[in-house]
Amino acid sequence: MEKTMKLFIVLSLISIFIITGSAFAADTPTFAVYALNSEPLTNWDPAIEFSNGIHVHNNMYEQLLRYDSIEEKIIPMLAESYTVSEDGLTWTFNLRAGVKFQNGDDFTAEDVKFSVERTMQLAAGASYIWSAVESINVVDPLTVEFKLAYKNPLDLVAATGYAAFIYSSKCVNEDNTWIDETPGCGTGPYMLRSAKWGDEVILQKFDGYWGGWQENSIDIVVFKKVSETATRRQMIETGEAAITVELPYTDVEVLKNNPEVVVSVNPSLQNLIGMFNTQKAPLDNVKLRQALAYAFPYQAVIDTVIGGYGQQSYGMVPAGLWGWSDQLPRYEYDLEKAKALLEEAGAGSDLSLVLTYTAGNEAEKSTAELYKSELAKLGVNLDIRGMPWDSQWEMALGDPSQRQDILMMYWWPDLPSPYSFLYSTFHSEDEPLFNLAYYKNPEFDQLIDGGNEMTSSDIEAAKQMFIDAQKMLLDDAASIFMYDRQDIWVTYKTIQGFKFNPAYPTVVFFHELTVQN
Repeated sequence: MEKTMKLFIVLSLISIFIITGSAFAADTPTFAVYALNSEPLTNWDPAIEFSNGIHVHNNMYEQLLRYDSIEEKIIPMLAESYTVSEDGLTWTFNLRAGVKFQNGDDFTAEDVKFSVERTMQLAAGASYIWSAVESINVVDPLTVEFKLAYKNPLDLVAATGYAAFIYSSKCVNEDNTWIDETPGCGTGPYMLRSAKWGDEVILQKFDGYWGGWQENSIDIVVFKKVSETATRRQMIETGEAAITVELPYTDVEVLKNNPEVVVSVNPSLQNLIGMFNTQKAPLDNVKLRQALAYAFPYQAVIDTVIGGYGQQSYGMVPAGLWGWSDQLPRYEYDLEKAKALLEEAGAGSDLSLVLTYTAGNEAEKSTAELYKSELAKLGVNLDIRGMPWDSQWEMALGDPSQRQDILMMYWWPDLPSPYSFLYSTFHSEDEPLFNLAYYKNPEFDQLIDGGNEMTSSDIEAAKQMFIDAQKMLLDDAASIFMYDRQDIWVTYKTIQGFKFNPAYPTVVFFHELTVQN
């Protein structure tokens, strides 16, 4: 039998064999691999996961609603409809009948109440999205009511890609901790089959999914960490992978001419930032941070690293999301200004800084190398370290004296609001989670918290508050706001139905896909 890398794989109790699509029997499961550049998951608990697991969890669990950021409309999911009181403080969700959890239990309003209240109680991950909720009341088995302390766009909250999932109470221990690797916890189209921590997660089709299944749908999905870009490219070209991301832009240009794959360029709400350690010398000096911001080669990175698939950021809020403004000032590449500020900051000629980035991301690596070259012209040594994301994050959360000076990472939305981009990354924290600039500014906190509360009642006032808050970040040089990028996806030719939703970055909703020979 001729063996080629195709999407169809025979599963046995011992191993997985990749065989030609023409050889599989009618009852052979359809198998798709999503080749990722980093870990597929950082926490099994859907109330806590606030990182890479967005793509896994959004195939296992569901929210009350989903938000289409291209069409700018709300899509019913576990809630078929909802109403809002005139004062904006009571939201009532009418739930979908006949939905079952993957463990066979009926989905009811009690599950909504349990999931959201537990998520709020844990106060971890993106749980802040529910901060306006004062109480949750079960009206009847298919009706749930949320009482708010202040006006808040709860429809967007209920559609968030993190911390808005509804899950089974049977997957939670008596002490409120999650029972790791427990199947059957969600209502989504796929359920957990197996996993190898840090390397892969395998999901299988939930036959009883309320949304039904198309002919030629995908039965088994593997989320696989493949750090090497050359390997990811080979996998997608041969069909060993159904979909991949984060390939070098030079590879993307070549792949556009490959009839075996489809390259999709999509609008994105992702941006690349370099967070300065504002609490550790020497970067506790704002003049030094400003100097480093002027030394960054913005246009060279956009032209050479991402192949023009993006633009220089104006602030933390990316282009395409309200709260973005081209009236904000920007740091432009200016080595003379950088040199003058270095002298003003009193930086010595032996200045050496550590920058970390996520290993396996070629754009981050190349950006760091270009930056290192420019800083060398100023006599600054930049020690760049590619690390697995969990190691990079662990260093950033560890001993303050041993933390990095600059942390490079992409940010993407949880809540489709400027608050998502500003709260998690720069709001004051006693213990850091994603505020890895360790930035503390009560005036900034007050502005963005106020903007969030204002969102439902006066969007223009809220927008200005978010813009003013970004001006503070720029004045304080809390980060280098490098670029707002476009997303490039590469799919194998047999995959049909792929549609990217920027509100759920890196998420492929595999239930929507089919495989055609």
